Amino acid sequence: MNKVRTRFAPSPTGYMHIGNLRTALFAYLIAKQQGGDFILRIEDTDQGRYVEGAVDVIYKTLKDVGLNWDEGPDIGGPVGPYVQSERMGMFKKYALELIEKGEAYYCFCDKDRLDGLKAELEAQGKTYSYDRHCRDLSKEEVQAKLDAGTPYVIRQKMPTEGQVTFHDELYGDITVDCAELEDQILIKTDGMPTYNFANVVDDHLMGITHVVRGNEYLSSAPKYELLYKAFGWEVPTYIHVEHIMKDKQHKLSKRDGDASFQDLMEKGYLKEAVLNYIALLGWAPKGENEIYSLEELVKEFDIHGLSKAPAIFDPLKMKAINAKYIKALEPEVFAQYAIPYIKQSVKRDDVDLEYIASLLQARTEVFTDIPGMVDFIDALPEYDNEMYCHKKMKTNLENSLQSLKQVLPVMQALEDWSIESIHDALFGLIEKLGVKNGLILWPLRVALSGKQSTPGGGVEIAYIIGKQDTIDRINKGIEKLS
Repeated sequence: MNKVRTRFAPSPTGYMHIGNLRTALFAYLIAKQQGGDFILRIEDTDQGRYVEGAVDVIYKTLKDVGLNWDEGPDIGGPVGPYVQSERMGMFKKYALELIEKGEAYYCFCDKDRLDGLKAELEAQGKTYSYDRHCRDLSKEEVQAKLDAGTPYVIRQKMPTEGQVTFHDELYGDITVDCAELEDQILIKTDGMPTYNFANVVDDHLMGITHVVRGNEYLSSAPKYELLYKAFGWEVPTYIHVEHIMKDKQHKLSKRDGDASFQDLMEKGYLKEAVLNYIALLGWAPKGENEIYSLEELVKEFDIHGLSKAPAIFDPLKMKAINAKYIKALEPEVFAQYAIPYIKQSVKRDDVDLEYIASLLQARTEVFTDIPGMVDFIDALPEYDNEMYCHKKMKTNLENSLQSLKQVLPVMQALEDWSIESIHDALFGLIEKLGVKNGLILWPLRVALSGKQSTPGGGVEIAYIIGKQDTIDRINKGIEKLS
């Protein structure tokens, strides 16, 4: 059995789309699961769509998520070059080989003739298809036109009878009538190969055994089959995966403003969580577990767990998976991620950022949640007195005012401003008054933060903002409630 070799062959047209990254992941998993090679090939022949810097984005994204390639443009390999525009000289040779075999032919039809044919067919309500006008030109006619310098394309000579059957690992055997297949162009008038032709030749020359791609290419699959047969080459295993949809009607599309990998990073997701979630889009693991490292995915992934139904991109599901990854981080690692986000809201330099981070980890789903959770630290926001009223805590405006008046002298008298001292002083007051914790601590939380939901309660907030701010904010609360 040949060594398994898969490839990811993106076009450098911008950011890394989620669907592209999933294709790369599935190709990587298939290779690594069987001890094979994962190849990166850049398909940059469509210069009209080329985006400066996009190749670097491809490199960075794949490296960020751990999809390291065994051969590619930057590291080389035995079947390079790995950039399609650097391979242009070789394709014409293979097209000429097909002409020699009677599997392809020169087509000299100019634009005017083809436009006229198209208009004529459309007027008859028919779909345009090339009429094979040049298919049976004699060798002498062909040579005369070549000698005269007449522009041409090279077309594949499709069988006009019978059927062709193409096998896909998900969809099984797909059979089409050869009469339905157009004589597709292999080499354009400028000598450049078409996408379909270059793909087949490159995949063969690079020894690719398994091809993962979107199922929009299923309609082209019979043409690939016939090309492989025309050359006498072994056909790779094809896995055509379904689209990722943002809902039942619409495909996920960067053009429509849907998230790219870079967008998700900027929104505060962990790259490991994004890769984990992408793996689950269209693939069902055998067990109940949904959290997988890349190494675990290599062991667990199974082509036959892929779905033929479109996968719906669920932001809430991805956020839930991200939250699990965040909770599993070591506290010091979480702090490294969190502190830059804390600093977006907290500009003062007299607070313990690592302590604030320790309170945030259990409450953070994505890192961009953080600035809004700590925006009360620098300055108390305006808040409504109704926040003091909490049914479960049994607090109302009247007893909240009383509680703040009782807390104020305790805080003023405290000399050691540590978590332990603040805790002991407040709980000593609670014990002395013989009341429930919430009756004292809820009004304190509201007075210090202007919020009902905060990282930590009154004790922790008091410690973070310091003694003077604590006293000033309690005084303001008393004033508001009086």
